[in-house]
Parts: sequence; C-alpha cells; structure tokens
Amino acid sequence: MTRTLCLAQDAEADELLSTDDFALLLGMLLDQQYPMEHAFRGPHKLAERMDGFDLRRIAEADPAEFEELAATPPAIHRYGRSMARRAQALAQYVLEHYDGVPAKIWTDDDPDGKEVLRRLQDLPGFGAQKAKIFLALLGKQRGVQPAGWRKAAGSYGDDGSRRSVADVVDADTLAEVREFKKQAKAAAKSG
Repeated sequence: MTRTLCLAQDAEADELLSTDDFALLLGMLLDQQYPMEHAFRGPHKLAERMDGFDLRRIAEADPAEFEELAATPPAIHRYGRSMARRAQALAQYVLEHYDGVPAKIWTDDDPDGKEVLRRLQDLPGFGAQKAKIFLALLGKQRGVQPAGWRKAAGSYGDDGSRRSVADVVDADTLAEVREFKKQAKAAAKSG
C-alpha cells in the first residue's frame, strides 16, 4: 500500500517525503498558514541547502544558522525563522524520545491507533487536529494501520473523504481538498 506520495506536487520533494519519515513529519509540521504543497516542499529545500536531509544535523545545528538557512528565499515557510525553531524542536524531540527514528512513534510496543495519536499529539508543534490528520495520512497512504486508527483519526480517517492532506494523491484530489476546505470555511462564517 505504500506509494510515492504526491503532497508537494514536485517529484524530488515527494520522493524525499516518501522515503524519509522525518521529512514527512516536518512537512506536516510546516502545513499551517501556508499552502499545503509549499509546506511539504520545505524538507526538500532544507536537504538541498544542507547537502542532504538528516534529522540529527537539524537537531544539532546552530539555531541562528539554521534559522538563516530556513528563511533564505525561497523560505521553507511564510514564517521561516519561527518554523526553523519548531523544526529543530521536533528533531530534538524525536532524537530524545525515539532515538532519532520517527517510525518508532507508530511502531514501538505495537501501539493501537489511540496510542499513536497520543504520541503524535505529544510532538512539538502537533495539536489534536494535526495529529489526527497525520494518523490518517499514515493509514491511508503509508500502510500504517494500527488497530483502531480510523476511529482515532476521526473524520480524517473516513474512507473516500477529501478533507485533508491525508486524501491528496494527485493534483485533482488536491483541488478537491481545497474545495472542501473552502466550503467548510464558508459554512463556519455563515453559521
């Protein structure tokens, strides 16, 4: 079920997301107040600037230098410096709590969906909604389907939905997710 992801809408960036679990986590972290595909290109931008993508190097980088690297145009995010700090915090957390192996978040001690969700919510920069979306992304596109994952992911885990990055597999589904979000925003304003 594991496939090459199509979140960044860029072949090289999507290849990195598909092969490096920390790149995927970092892309999810960056996916806020910024167009989704640009957020998920952030890890690839860092990889190009750091001569490779490495969680440990991100965690241990000089904070001021890393901020500069992340904020250099084209920046990894609209708020490049702030997101650089968050990226380092995430890398440091994964290094400290999961030995630098992000997949341990969803594999250590054979956790169920509820436990994976709790672990994701504990990550710096991951709130309840972001954790549910990432759990749905793991289940729908990465084949990571611990018992009860759909229930733990809530409506983001619904089969056939078009509500989040978990449902984006090509340019058409990206457009469908954008339309869903636009309609949900309009409904919230009028309701």
